Amino acid sequence: MEFKTLSNSTKMPILGFGVYQVKDANEATEAVLNAIHAGYRLIDTAASYGNERAVGEAIKRSDVAREGLFITSKLWVQDAGYEKTTQAIKDSLKRLQLNYLDLYLIHQPFNDVFGSWHAMIEAQKAGLVKEIGVSNFSISQLTNLAEFTGVKPSINQIEVNPFNQNNSSVAYFSDYGVQVEAWAPFAEGRNGLFSNKTLQKIGDVHHKSIAQVVLRWLIQRGLVVVAKSSQPGRMAQNIDVLDFELTDTEMTTISELNIGESQFFAHDDPEIIKWMARRTIDY
Repeated sequence: MEFKTLSNSTKMPILGFGVYQVKDANEATEAVLNAIHAGYRLIDTAASYGNERAVGEAIKRSDVAREGLFITSKLWVQDAGYEKTTQAIKDSLKRLQLNYLDLYLIHQPFNDVFGSWHAMIEAQKAGLVKEIGVSNFSISQLTNLAEFTGVKPSINQIEVNPFNQNNSSVAYFSDYGVQVEAWAPFAEGRNGLFSNKTLQKIGDVHHKSIAQVVLRWLIQRGLVVVAKSSQPGRMAQNIDVLDFELTDTEMTTISELNIGESQFFAHDDPEIIKWMARRTIDY
């Protein structure tokens, strides 16, 4: 496995396993155990996914030492603010059965993110989290948070896939010293990604799948990537992307697939913000 070194000198695996939408506890535990067995060391969950307990059970049952794993969780919108975030971190640790998190993120850029950020800075100083970051923040939102608190997020986890490449954001955050982590690298198969002829042609050259080509493309852009699959065979395939390299021409060809639109929803859509404000999660 290859690593990225974050701002607090923590080494983060460049490939991770995500458990978004894996609601069944047994399925989530089994998936994480299979992922660890396949070689994944970065496990990405969130309070809003409803499976922190199942992930914690897998970590407990794993034969890999805690120090050998990199565990990420995230703060949901309803827990924003200093006091609520302070408690939310403790609650996530309890559900995960852990003494510390390797990375804790503000999941969405809404509500009292400044209060949350101050609580996260204190949690980092107390050793409850090693690295703190954000998710789905725009350039202006992240810069605002960093400049007015004096603490830059180590990570910004955003949507990056061949159809929404987020080139300007990736370039800015890289220059600003914030590591970009890509979620939904396969766009959940939308827009015909897994039957895309351009990606398939590149894959055929390297004897790799379309998924492997996409992951390799993201890694060569300098991103950390979180992928999800419930099938052990695909888990193993997705992590097997460090033994080949895309040419400059192939990287350019993939860049031409960009349509510059989210394959899910726009975070600046007022209706989306209203929905998130109303969404209450029973952990």
